[in-house]
Amino acid sequence: MSKHILLFLLTCGLAPGIADAVTCSRANLTRCLDSACAINVSSNPAARCQYCGTAFAGGIPASNGMRSVSVGTSAAITLSEKELKNAPSDPGARYAWATTECIKKVSSCTSDDVTETYDSLIEQSCRAAGITAQMATLRSQAAKTKTRSSCNTDIKSCIITEARCGADWRACSDDSDFDKFFSACSVDATGCDEYISSIRSELIATRNTTLQNADSVLDSIVTAYKNARAQKLATAQNDCRDNAARTACITTVCERSFPGKCGAGYESERAMATQLCKFHDIACGRLKI
Repeated sequence: MSKHILLFLLTCGLAPGIADAVTCSRANLTRCLDSACAINVSSNPAARCQYCGTAFAGGIPASNGMRSVSVGTSAAITLSEKELKNAPSDPGARYAWATTECIKKVSSCTSDDVTETYDSLIEQSCRAAGITAQMATLRSQAAKTKTRSSCNTDIKSCIITEARCGADWRACSDDSDFDKFFSACSVDATGCDEYISSIRSELIATRNTTLQNADSVLDSIVTAYKNARAQKLATAQNDCRDNAARTACITTVCERSFPGKCGAGYESERAMATQLCKFHDIACGRLKI
């Protein structure tokens, strides 16, 4: 029945009227979502994208626990390691799961608060994920000879530091800035004179490609994420059109909760099961089919 409860929570948020009584604390909502989506974010800026954004960002990385997001934060508004054992591994499903759990923990918040508060953080993280992907490609483009490979690695490592071009190359979008930093790094790379020209051409091409693709990489990630959410909404709407979700809920409650299984002669059990599943009618009303 948890799947159907998830449908209710994601489309309705909290019961009508309650959300108006107390303002949602979006700071606490962010802390709660971070406990599921930003594990070890201090060492991995792409964490939110990988955990709760899209599988295109490289999947969920190995985790050493939640210390980086849970220190100094009340356990009442964050998800514990025990609770996280039930979290889905698929980023879209994990975000939906975290939304459901955090709406429970942080009073007066709805799925709209989650979207307005957290989607922008995921998009920022996905930008970092895109840059990371670009850099991984660069690292794999090793030179054919060991000597050239060593020179290429030394110069590239030097020029993409934050004090120079940066990993995203934005500080070297002008050729004059690139030439200044490349010259300094070439001087430090002793014994590389015969490869300097070809390495320079390669790094310029890499810079141009990275700058051109940075925005398109982010756009494709965000588009995929939005499409996934749209698909989930369409599925929920289809369930409402033929009352399939409500019927399945009643059947599940009857099977699991009542000795007579709501069979013949147990009409009172079916009436109770129908009442327990009434939240589907409320949820479907909110979907405005």
